[in-house]
Amino acid sequence: MRDRVEIEEIEKWLNRIEGVVDKIEIFDSKGEELLANMKAYISDCKHFRDQGDLVRSFEAVVWAWAIFELAQEMEKFLVNSFTRQ
Repeated sequence: MRDRVEIEEIEKWLNRIEGVVDKIEIFDSKGEELLANMKAYISDCKHFRDQGDLVRSFEAVVWAWAIFELAQEMEKFLVNSFTRQ
């Protein structure tokens, strides 16, 4: 069991979410708000990573993914080319 966050894990999930941001189709103003929040967490992830705070960095990227998943389920935005893995 790991007891710390590895930078490679952060980079993996950060790169994946950055790859879908520009492909998002927004359906309404709530979708715009959710996308703005998702982007803020992506920015936070980078900030904490650059400060060496890998736990907060990983938490931020997890929140970005959570918003992404929930927004799709709520049908507030969609990424046509995204496939869940």
